[in-house]
Amino acid sequence: MSTIPVMIPWLGEEEAQAAADAVRSGWVAQGPRVAEFERAFAAHLGVPHAVAVSSCTTALHLALIGAGVGPGDEVVVPSLSFIATANAVTYVGATPVFADVELATGNLTAETVAPLLTARTRAVIAVDQGGVPVDLDAIRELVEPLGATVVEDAACGAGSLYRGRPVGSTAQLAAYSFHPRKLLTTGEGGMVTCQDGEVAARLRRLREHGMSVSASDRHAAGGGASVLETYDEIGFNHRMTDIQAAVGLVQLRKLPAMVRRRRELADRYRELLGPLGERLVADPEHGTGNFQACWLLLPDGALDRTELLAGLAAVGISARRGIMAAHLEAPYKGTARVPLPVTELITGRSVILPLYHSLTEDQQDRVIAGLRELIG
Repeated sequence: MSTIPVMIPWLGEEEAQAAADAVRSGWVAQGPRVAEFERAFAAHLGVPHAVAVSSCTTALHLALIGAGVGPGDEVVVPSLSFIATANAVTYVGATPVFADVELATGNLTAETVAPLLTARTRAVIAVDQGGVPVDLDAIRELVEPLGATVVEDAACGAGSLYRGRPVGSTAQLAAYSFHPRKLLTTGEGGMVTCQDGEVAARLRRLREHGMSVSASDRHAAGGGASVLETYDEIGFNHRMTDIQAAVGLVQLRKLPAMVRRRRELADRYRELLGPLGERLVADPEHGTGNFQACWLLLPDGALDRTELLAGLAAVGISARRGIMAAHLEAPYKGTARVPLPVTELITGRSVILPLYHSLTEDQQDRVIAGLRELIG
């Protein structure tokens, strides 16, 4: 019996050819394809600036620097998120302050953020968890009058819409992931978008060790003393390669089809799971998701989640535990300032179901049958 994985990236010959072309060009580090990918991604979102980097974690790192966050500052974050969201705050010397989320979306709200704001709050990281759009406007209306910046962690959000616009497009700073678990993948990789040209220029320098002139620009100018670079502040090696960008350009063209297919499959899960389908993550009133993660909240009295995952694995179905809670992990244990009951409920009782572009209806029927058998 073949195993149904939880996720398979939609990669094919076109991506392979694009990567091979980059290799044959002789320019495999950050270069012209990275610049092209940045322009295409910015145009897709309708934002003025996009800066390609090595991961969403490095995108968040740079976004926080762009927001002026540093030692002594506090950043409100959801605990219900991959641990990188909180880790990026520690990278700049600030303190992550964990907020709870709402049950329906798994996202921060203005109501969950408000009790945690202090005179030291410099930013809030609002996550589009599992591709579900966060209500960014409400959080910005609360936070920005206090002089803090809302950074949107859109790691899972490519292809989702917020109030009719691409997720992240209205944020001052937003970070995206191109990990293979996301819809649009470059293997590893990320993007930070911003509205301010001066901030974007600084982030471009910082991703490349703080160089005043990038390696690709020096090459294009033919080298020589007239284009010697300077290093005016400490930077990082956060670059994306041209091979990754070549794959990303192909993936970006396929993104609308990916979203359509995933939404069709999510609707079919909801329809065929019956009452359980009511507990499947759904679109909020303010947007539409891409179903990057199709998570199901287990009902009261259901089989223990570990036993459920083992039962599914026994019949060749790969599922995953729900979204992690960072405040329960060793680096942040005991640091939560307020109770986080919804976070702990979702992380303890949710499972992520198989969902990917090439998932067939027969395979999906096997998943549904397995869930019904185990949950009842």
